[in-house]
Amino acid sequence: MQEPQEQVLFRDNVVKLLEAEIAPHYEQWEQQGIVPRQLWQSLGEAGLLCVDVPEEYGGCGVPFDYSVVVGAEMARLGFGALATNVMVHSDIVAPYLTHLASEEQKQQWLPKMVTGEAVGAIAMTEPGAGSDLQALRTSARKDGDSYVLNGSKTFITNGQHADMVIVAAKTDPDAGAKGVSLFLVDTSLPGYSRGRNLEKIGQHCGDTSELFFDDLRVPASALLGEEGMGFVYLMQELARERLVIGALAVAAARGCIEQTIDYVTERKLFGQRLADLQNTRFKLAEMETEVRIHQAFIDQCISQYNHQQLDSATASMAKYSATEMQFRVADGCLQLFGGYGYTSEYPISRAFVDARVQRIYGGASEVMKELIARSLLGKAGGKS
Repeated sequence: MQEPQEQVLFRDNVVKLLEAEIAPHYEQWEQQGIVPRQLWQSLGEAGLLCVDVPEEYGGCGVPFDYSVVVGAEMARLGFGALATNVMVHSDIVAPYLTHLASEEQKQQWLPKMVTGEAVGAIAMTEPGAGSDLQALRTSARKDGDSYVLNGSKTFITNGQHADMVIVAAKTDPDAGAKGVSLFLVDTSLPGYSRGRNLEKIGQHCGDTSELFFDDLRVPASALLGEEGMGFVYLMQELARERLVIGALAVAAARGCIEQTIDYVTERKLFGQRLADLQNTRFKLAEMETEVRIHQAFIDQCISQYNHQQLDSATASMAKYSATEMQFRVADGCLQLFGGYGYTSEYPISRAFVDARVQRIYGGASEVMKELIARSLLGKAGGKS
């Protein structure tokens, strides 16, 4: 699919900014295990945050495709952790607000998210509840004109920097999925605390945290949407999240191939370039074909999303297939680097470890397959 000229120019500008402002510092941030907080303001000033947020809230009001471009170019250039952080902020948290929030809530948070003054996060996962969102234990008890939150979350992207967290909590512990509600939690409130910045095998500079709520009192106006509708809202918004993860996967795989082409063109083995060996040529041909097939599917899904036609099963297919492909390509490219691929000297090693979590967060591959199967066969457990 050919991009509109305006989108091509936008992509070129994004790449230039990333190469000038991010590339020189990224390795240092990886070693430090977190990006500087000021980076969010810098990204906001450059117009790279929440670009599809409506203009009345400070955004550019451009199509969803432009937001995908920002994350995809970060992923292609090997900034996997930053791509994930920005995706959560711009492509997960912001859409919850634009689709579900009251006018007061939008005015309170969206302009600050566009500028980077406020960093957004979403807190679903708990120590005992990962992909099974119905097993949440964090509670929100109504008390007058407030709710009191108690519980904990883990693996929360942007957890260290977040100024506002969308928290999924049980308002009715006996109602199962119908007892889940969402809250916009200001992280400056008493009773909110962060745990440690979790150490991970990849995406090192992306802060990932434990969060704790100890009698955290939020006003009733912090309720996002309607009480008891949280699970429905999560299911509605997960389609975009999974699509964007798939788009980042394809872009990251493209970046792996670009790195590898450069390497095998220069590297010699047995008196000839690696690029002249049949194994190298065939492996690159296989991987390029996989990337192009998945890019076509992702483009189709983006078009469906833009026309409000993307269903949960198709989004799950995009997320599952693209992230599995990303890991195969990262692994295949690393192999062509030989021993150098296993050192941190070449960015392909970072691409490999950064790819691993893509098959887990946003819904593990196994969960995606179950959701796809349900769309075909219905839920399991019926009597024969």
